[in-house]
Amino acid sequence: DAGARKVVKVAQVHSDLPFMEHDAELPADVFDIIVDNPDYDRALFAVPNGAVPLRDYAAALHASQLVVDGGTLQIGIGALGDAVAQACILRQRDNDAYGRLLAAIGADHADAQSSPFEQGLYVSTEMFVYGMMRLVEEGIVKRRVYDDLELQNARNAGAIGDTVDSELYRWALDTGYMPRHLDAQSLARLQHWGIVDEAVTLAGASLDIAGQHYPNDLREQRTADALLAQVQGGTLRHGRYLHGGFFLGPREFYERLRALDDAEREAICMTGVRRTNQLLLDFPLYSAQRRDARFINTGMKVTLSGAVASDALEDGTVISGVGGQYNFVAMAHDLPGARSVLCIRSTRGQGDALESNIVARYGHATIPRHLRDIVVTEYGVADLRGQSDAEVIKRLVAVADSRFQEELLQFAREHGKLESDYELPQSARNNTPQRLADSLAPFVEQGLLPDYPFGTELTDREVALAASLRRIKSLSGDPAGMVKAVFRALLHREDEESARPWLERIHLEHPETPKEFLVQQLLLLDLEDRGLLKVR
Repeated sequence: DAGARKVVKVAQVHSDLPFMEHDAELPADVFDIIVDNPDYDRALFAVPNGAVPLRDYAAALHASQLVVDGGTLQIGIGALGDAVAQACILRQRDNDAYGRLLAAIGADHADAQSSPFEQGLYVSTEMFVYGMMRLVEEGIVKRRVYDDLELQNARNAGAIGDTVDSELYRWALDTGYMPRHLDAQSLARLQHWGIVDEAVTLAGASLDIAGQHYPNDLREQRTADALLAQVQGGTLRHGRYLHGGFFLGPREFYERLRALDDAEREAICMTGVRRTNQLLLDFPLYSAQRRDARFINTGMKVTLSGAVASDALEDGTVISGVGGQYNFVAMAHDLPGARSVLCIRSTRGQGDALESNIVARYGHATIPRHLRDIVVTEYGVADLRGQSDAEVIKRLVAVADSRFQEELLQFAREHGKLESDYELPQSARNNTPQRLADSLAPFVEQGLLPDYPFGTELTDREVALAASLRRIKSLSGDPAGMVKAVFRALLHREDEESARPWLERIHLEHPETPKEFLVQQLLLLDLEDRGLLKVR
C-alpha cells in the first residue's frame, strides 16, 4: 500500500547512509517516517506478541539474575526476550516476589544478582524490541553513555554524574578536559556535551557569557563560576541509554515510539549493526560503554562439548539466519566483564517424539565449543567458560531434563570424558516439567507470570482458545492423562449453540478427520472445565 511504498522509497533514498561510522545515526526524517507513519507497521513490520510458556519464564528468571545493575543488556525478539524483560521488571517492581520466584525454581548461581536496578542498564542491541521499551518505561534502562572516552571513563569511575554541577566542573578543570584557555574546538566540544552554554562565544582574549565579558582563563574563579551558572543543574547532552540497529514488534510498540517526546528520542540512537554488534570501530570507547554486558539469546541445541546450534539442523536444513548471535557471543569474550547467555529449552517434541536439546554430539554448530560461555535452561545455569570438558559435561547434564540425564552421562563415561564412578548430585535429579509447574503454579495464580506479559492483540476468546490448545498439545507427553481426557471428552455433551463461535474461530465446527474430531472434543471439554462453555 502507500505506506509500504513510502518506506521502500526511504530505504532507497538513504541506501548510502554512512553506517560504517561509529557515530552514524539515521537521519531524522527516516526516524520520523518509521515511527510516525501509521501505515508502516501494518504494511510490513508488525509482529504480534506471542504467549510465553512457563519453561521460558523459568529460563528467563535464571538469566535475569545474571544481569548486573549498572551494566549492559541485549536481548532478542520472541517469547524468551519478553520473559527476560518481564523477569527484570519483577526484579525492579516487586523484589520480594522476585526473590520467592528464584527460590521456587532453585536459582542459586554463585554470581546471582537480585537487587533492584538503582543505577539502571544501558542497551546495545541489533534489534530494539518491545520488551526493551517496557524496560525503559519502568526506569530500568536509564544508564546513559557518551561518545567521548574521557567523559565515559569519568562517568564509569563515579567521578562525575549525568548532571552538570560543581563536581563535574572540578573534575573537568583538574584533568584538563576543560582547558585553561578555550579555543574554538574546545568550546564546541564542551557546548556539544552541555558543559558550556551554547550562547557563550569567543571575543578576542575574552569570553562573552550572557552579554558580559570575562577573561578567557578558566583558572579565574569568576570565569569558571560564570560558565557554570549558565548550565548548572542541567544534564549532560547527547547521552544515550539505547543504541539499536532496527526495531520490530507489535502495533503497540510503534504507537509508543510515536508518543516519545524529543528528550526521549534523544536518548535512543538508531544506528548501524557495525556499531551495535561489534567493537572494531572504537574498541576503547565501546568497552567503556558496554561494561558488565549480558548478551542474552536463544539456541536450539547444545552438545556436551558446549557447542550450540541456533540456525540450522545437522541435515543441512536452515531454520534461520545467524543474525548477530555469533557477534554477541564473540564480543562477550572480548569485553572485560561481559558474558554471553544462551537460553535453550531442555527438550523438544511430545510423547514418543520427545527428545533432549542437550545432546551428546551434533552435526552442525553456530557457536563453536571454544566460545562456550553460559547456557541456561528452565532448570538452571550452566557456567561453562574456562571449564574442563568433564566439568562442562557435568554442568550441562545438571540442567538437562532428568529423563535424558542418565543416557548423556553414560555416553560421556563410555567416551572417556567422565570418571566411571561419577554420580549426578541429588539436587539435579528432579528436572521435570511437573516439578517446574508445581513450583511456579502459585505465582501464575497471582498473575506474576502472565501468558502475554506485554499484552496481546488477540481477543479474549482467542486467548482462551490458544491456552486450551496448548493444554491439549501438552497431553501428548502424558499418555495416561491423554487416555483419561479422551474418555471424558467422548462422554461429555456440550451446548451446541454456545460452542459454535468457539469452533468457528478455528474452523473446527465441521471436523473432516478422526484427529480433527478428537481435537474438537478435547477443546470443548477443556473450555467446559474452565467454565467458558455451557454444559448441556
